[in-house]
Amino acid sequence: MNNPDDLKHILKFLNKHHVLALCAVADDEMWSANCFYVTDAKNMTLYFMTEMKTLHGTLMVKSPHIVGTIAPHPKTIALIKGIQYRGEAAILSGEEEAHARHLYCKHFPVAIAMKAPVWGLKLNHIKMTDNALGFGKKLLWDREV
Repeated sequence: MNNPDDLKHILKFLNKHHVLALCAVADDEMWSANCFYVTDAKNMTLYFMTEMKTLHGTLMVKSPHIVGTIAPHPKTIALIKGIQYRGEAAILSGEEEAHARHLYCKHFPVAIAMKAPVWGLKLNHIKMTDNALGFGKKLLWDREV
């Protein structure tokens, strides 16, 4: 069972940051990429835009299971905070796509001119390290089935 305080702390971190790193793999090929994202806290989903013709986009279409990190660059080890995640990426459509595009473009107005598809990254597992809570402190969250 997830700890509500851990989830609140994780969401605060996700909402404060806006760049994720992801790693996609399919057909014995893998690739990583950085993408700007916005958080949908209600659905524990991150929305991002990327073209399907990119290598990571091509791989995610073939296999939606991805892993990645979200990590700022602190000046000291005592301030290390970051998230490692596992999730599923999918190109959105219909009302879900319209909702996600609206949130994304509200946060990143330059994206209004972009025609790239909007993806939803449904988070399934999160491990957050936050040394500000104690050296090596880990917070865990799992999507309940």
